[in-house]
Amino acid sequence: MNILLALIPVSLLLLGAAIWFFLWAVKRGQFDDLDTPALDMLREDDRPAPDPEARDKRGERDAD
Repeated sequence: MNILLALIPVSLLLLGAAIWFFLWAVKRGQFDDLDTPALDMLREDDRPAPDPEARDKRGERDAD
């Protein structure tokens, strides 16, 4: 029963910290755009693919 006297204030402190961190994240804009990062990986990349021969040459140069 005495442990409840310690656990209740600790749980209230943790709850207060969680609320504070959530409000801090909202204030800093962490939840402003939730859809775009998930859709970015589905978009086509307009850059040309790298030349495989050039990549091999760079790899050989780095190994020397």
